[in-house]
Amino acid sequence: MDRSGFVKLSVVAFGLVIFSFFVRGFSQLLFGRAIAEVLQAPIAIVGFSLLVYLFVRATLDAAGVWSVKNGDA
Repeated sequence: MDRSGFVKLSVVAFGLVIFSFFVRGFSQLLFGRAIAEVLQAPIAIVGFSLLVYLFVRATLDAAGVWSVKNGDA
């Protein structure tokens, strides 16, 4: 993975987390609280899992264990 791919993936992960809040809010207006939580959960879990992966990958890159390559190298 290069740095540009890392940044794109982090934007997607943050977008998924924010989108899950919108899904919960609008579906809570339409369907109720219980169904809104069910609809939000998969999106939030995927987004949060991506953020955890990126955090671990960045930590390993900072430690020098698993490096993220430069895009122009």
